[in-house]
Amino acid sequence: MADTGIQTVEQLLPDICSELAIDFVVAQAENVTNGKGIIPGDMSRLQAVGVDAFSGGNHSLHLPQIRGAMNDPSSPIVRPANYPAGTPGLGYKYVKASQNKLEGMVLIISLLGQIVGRDSDKLVDNPLQVIDSILITEKNTPRLATIVNFHGDYSSEKVIIGNYLDGRVTAVIGDHWHVPTADARVLPGGTAHMTDVGMCGALDASLGVKFESVIPRWRDGLQSRNIMETQGPRQFNALLVEVNDQSGLANSVQHIRRII
Repeated sequence: MADTGIQTVEQLLPDICSELAIDFVVAQAENVTNGKGIIPGDMSRLQAVGVDAFSGGNHSLHLPQIRGAMNDPSSPIVRPANYPAGTPGLGYKYVKASQNKLEGMVLIISLLGQIVGRDSDKLVDNPLQVIDSILITEKNTPRLATIVNFHGDYSSEKVIIGNYLDGRVTAVIGDHWHVPTADARVLPGGTAHMTDVGMCGALDASLGVKFESVIPRWRDGLQSRNIMETQGPRQFNALLVEVNDQSGLANSVQHIRRII
């Protein structure tokens, strides 16, 4: 999250990929640039250290500089697929996997929960109906894996969509809380699931933000500006999914958490 998060990924990801023989990396990218949105330059920094594809959430389109990449089918970044028709960008894309001699395409899909913080009053299409439509449309397209990133507030909604898609996609990975949950597992039908994968960035902070910039908001009801924490220990959170190359479902799942 923000530059601290980028630096954490730059420091840790190459060694983690080498250590665990990782073939393909997806990063949730809606908070990359100054904590809100992403610009192409920061996207390039993450690609340079091994990120292959970028999913998104309610801040995906916050910075207009990224809209060209969002609209480009060949650029490996998506915004939520269940935004209303006419929203800039694409909600799912195929991204080529070519690390460690792995060849093929990975389908990346982002979905937005129906309740997401201050954006809870903004209309979005039903995520279950939207994912059904995507999977029907793409059912005959060969691919190595299908990764769904679900960005939302309600744990119940994240758990429901994971089980709804069990056996139909490789993984359903939730985010938005910035705090990892203790429920990473392979569901009965073979889909990897975690309610919230957590964040990359400052550890001693509130969602990457300095405590002193948010405590007055909670204690006194004051308006305050978020100030990103750049000092102290940092955290790296991710989900490792081993994919069955015959079924495209998950063999195993492991939450990765590193503190530096």
